[in-house]
Order: sequence, then structure tokens, then C-alpha cells
Amino acid sequence: MTPFDGFPCMAYVRQQLTACGLGDLNGIVAAAINRAGDFRPLNPGETVAVAVGSRRIDRIDEIVRQCLRGLEERGFSPFIVPAMGSHGGATPAGQMEILSRLNITESGMKVPIVADMTTHCIATMAQGVDIRFSSAALAADHLVVINRVKPHTKFKADIESGLCKMLTIGLGNAHGAGIFHRAAVGRSFGIIETAAALVLKKVNVLFGIALVEDGRGHLAHVDVLRPDDLIDCEKKLLRQSANMMARLPFDDIDILIVDVIGKDISGIGMDSNVTGRHRDLAGSVFTRPRVSRIFVRDLSSGSGGNANGIGLADFTSTRLVKQIDMEKTFVNAVTAISPEKGAIPIHFDTDRRCLDACLKTCGVMWPDMARVVRIRDTAHLEYIQISKALESEMEKNPDLERMTPWLPFALDASDNLVNFDPHQQR
Repeated sequence: MTPFDGFPCMAYVRQQLTACGLGDLNGIVAAAINRAGDFRPLNPGETVAVAVGSRRIDRIDEIVRQCLRGLEERGFSPFIVPAMGSHGGATPAGQMEILSRLNITESGMKVPIVADMTTHCIATMAQGVDIRFSSAALAADHLVVINRVKPHTKFKADIESGLCKMLTIGLGNAHGAGIFHRAAVGRSFGIIETAAALVLKKVNVLFGIALVEDGRGHLAHVDVLRPDDLIDCEKKLLRQSANMMARLPFDDIDILIVDVIGKDISGIGMDSNVTGRHRDLAGSVFTRPRVSRIFVRDLSSGSGGNANGIGLADFTSTRLVKQIDMEKTFVNAVTAISPEKGAIPIHFDTDRRCLDACLKTCGVMWPDMARVVRIRDTAHLEYIQISKALESEMEKNPDLERMTPWLPFALDASDNLVNFDPHQQR
């Protein structure tokens, strides 16, 4: 481990975040389902398609398993359908692989998983937009959707990421997701709410399980929503999620180092609500924090080679580029009408060269003036690493606590940053 000469000294900082993790999850999910009503099949063995997405949600496998057991106890015959648009390269095998990485498998869940990319048109909106829906889900007698409610990376509305988006885009598979994204260019993603209302009329939705995570990324709230009030309840949960969401505690950053991006972390690899940066035909976003240069170091193993979102970085490592599954990345980017997010930025063989390039292009005169923030990924912000230029702002913020001394940035023998570890210098 050698010091990185010419780069500002850094220290690890702990950020006070909203924390309200849940305990007995099985009991909580069972109780929530019971509160939703005494629904039982008219005929024993009626089938239920349980829709599950591609995101790494805290304890998602436990929630899905408990939901399945609850349905079976009431006399239903459940199975799982992927509800993730074009993810996994828009192939059944790719989507099964994503579920497997979430610990959702047929053997583990003890039910079949039906991954089928075919869809049917179930309605046409007043704007002339067809709503396509998973054939596998339509074949079931009932539908249950499970998803996290949170602010979206691309747009702001009363309904963003959650059950309604899964009903209208996730369950539209690649075909339906593509139609919806193209339609949103001229109509905005506010059409999700309109489309969800139509889906709820056309499809026999039994209930939805809405999940909210706290600032540390831990499950904080589980709610079972019935079809008649699903949309209104999701709006309330979105506000709750936004209030708890972790963000970076600085408005102006010269260099943001993101150790890992991936589809399992955010739909665009790194959440724009955290980075402040989003480029898109449907609307580009450059908000706080105002970041001059973003350097992304690696791709998460859980992303399966899908590097959608890498185009939002200014620099990346050659080792990340070598991990990219171009087919998965490009299919996802094109379906989401966001080819810019699949574009590969300037890349170098070592972190040293990437950081040198950041310093030379971020607009600061001297390295020790650079306002640098390093994070593990946009889903984990309790611990961050900052440069000494941010010291005065840190000291004024009661939610920030410096954990380590100010020390030179450390590189390993290969000229790459040492592992992100806030406890290594304590």
C-alpha cells in the first residue's frame, strides 16, 4: 500500500441516517396480508402469479417466500413470474439468472418460476399507447406484485418506482417496456398512474406488497395494498420513502468516486438522486449535488454484466469495461430509450490514471483544493470518504462524524485504490 502523491488527503466519515429496520419479518408480512382481508379462492387451487423484479431489495427473498406460503395456506396455487421489463438481456434465461442472484429459485421458493417474454395487449390508453402485459401472468387466475417504493432516477411525479411501475412496465416485458418508454418521451412518465388504473381494471390483482427501505437500505415498512386503494396508498409511501432516503451531504463536489455500480443497485447503475446527474431524452437532470467528474471503478457481480448507466460516468476502469455484457447492456439501454447511458466513457488501466484525469479536468487549480467524495455505491451512504477540502462543511454538519485521521489516498501495488473500508484505520 503506497500513498497517492498529488492527491488530497482523505478521511472516512460516518453519516447519521434514518434507521428503523424491521425484526420478525415473517410475522410482519403475515400480519400485513391478514389485514388486507380474508381473501380465499372460490375454487381450491386457483393460480396466483407472484411478480418479482430485478432489484436487490433488503430481505426480498424472505418476503417472497412468506407471501408464497401465505397464499398456499389460503388454498391458492402460486408461481413466480419475472417482472423486470428488458433486464437480463430480455431473455427467459437471463431473467431467471437475475432472480437466482436474489436467492429466488424454484428449489428455494418451492414453486415454479415461469419466465416467458411473450405479451398480450390488454388495453389502449387514450393517448393511443398500447399496454402490453406478460402472457404468463395473464394465464393465472390472480396476480400479486411485490416491489419497493422509492423515488425514480429519471422523473418526478406522484407515482415513481413501485407497484404501479411494475404493473405497467415491469410486467410489460421488453415489448411493453419499450412502448412505454417511447410514449413517455412526449407524454412524461406521469402516464404510469393512468396506465396502472387501467391494468387494475383489466387484471385480477389480488394485492400488492409495497416495501420501503430506510436510509441505510434496510427494510423499514411492509404494507399490503388492495387494488381499490393501491394507487393512493403508493403515493403516500413514496413520500415516506423520499423522506428517509440517504443522500450525499455536500452540494458541490469536484470528484465523486463510485466504487461499484450495477442493475442490482439502481436501474441506471448509480442512483441519480444521489449523484445529481442523469442524461435522458425524456429529460436530463443535473441537480444537487453538483458533481464535476464521476469516476466509476467496478461493476457489481449481481449486475450480471449489465452496465447500463456507465454512460453517466466521465471516467471508468478498463477492468470494468472488460466485465460488460454488451448485449444485456445495449438491449436495456435501447429499450429504455437511453443509449447515452450505455455509452462507454474514457477508461484507463489503473485507478491512478483515472484519478489523474479527474484532477486535470474538474476545474481546480491545486489538488489539495479538490472536493472529493468516495462511496461504495449509491445504496450505501452511511460511510463515505471525503477530502480535507470538505472539512469545514463536515464540522458544521451535526449528522457527520469523522472516523479516521486525514491520510494520503492509498493505492495498492497495481496502482488501484485499496478496498473501501471505513474501519481499516481505526
